[in-house]
Amino acid sequence: MLTKQHVWPTRTNMVSGSINVREILRDAKSQLAESGISEVDAEHLLAHVLGLSRMDLHNPVMTESTLLGIEDKDVLEEQFYDLLDRRLNFEPLQYLTGVAGFRYLNIEVGPGVLVPRPESELLVEAVLQHIENLPAPVSVIDLGAGSGALSLAIATEAPTTRVIAVEKSPEALVWLKRNVSVIAENVRVVEGDVADVLPGIKCDVVIANPPYVPDSQELPRDVAGFEPHIALFGGPTGMEIPQQFIAAAARLLKPAGVLVIEHTEEQGPAIASALSVDFSEVALHDDLVGRPRWTSAVRR
Repeated sequence: MLTKQHVWPTRTNMVSGSINVREILRDAKSQLAESGISEVDAEHLLAHVLGLSRMDLHNPVMTESTLLGIEDKDVLEEQFYDLLDRRLNFEPLQYLTGVAGFRYLNIEVGPGVLVPRPESELLVEAVLQHIENLPAPVSVIDLGAGSGALSLAIATEAPTTRVIAVEKSPEALVWLKRNVSVIAENVRVVEGDVADVLPGIKCDVVIANPPYVPDSQELPRDVAGFEPHIALFGGPTGMEIPQQFIAAAARLLKPAGVLVIEHTEEQGPAIASALSVDFSEVALHDDLVGRPRWTSAVRR
């Protein structure tokens, strides 16, 4: 695969022994804009290299203090431009920085695991609100947990909840176990397929973000070219894998237990149809921009 190489700024960027942050950012943003990539990614990358937050990057005192403590600034520039090259080749920003923000957490991510999306935060919010109305301890199973973002958000914001994170991908399990060990060791990680995992176990809530993209659908280059297809594509129509998750939820939930499941904005009717056999009170919900992207239902 050909990569787009950066254009290095001149070494006159060095001011008082420090890197001219403004000029480097201006150069990087220009290159990102030419490739149709968000310019703000340049700030995230430079902040990452400097070990600062993006907000601190715009604090001249903080930035200058950090740069003064770095002896070999050429190495720092090389690190930044190497990351910029990879972003220009459409590698996900979160893979480059190693973290994805999700609610109040920083989730470690990289090749082999899906990057958590902001839309999934709404599923977590719905589960947390439901948990408040149930007697403790509440049991939650996260099917297809991936990086563990959903499981860990629930476990940290509702700490008495008993959370089980289920994942079958060996590559994703590496990231899941790493995040659990750092953030909330009380989350139980189970390796297995949703079709037969956790025999005999019953829970109060199942939360699921299954692969639901139709196999033939084209995705953005930074998604299709880097993120694991096993976590993206849900079969020829996109509903084949979600139907397996719904069947698993029906098996795992107690009577009156609740399922929340994410899907595309076109799949609401198909999801409702699949739920009609074993669930009642099926409700379609909008995402952050008003698209119908997830459904809740109650086990009969």
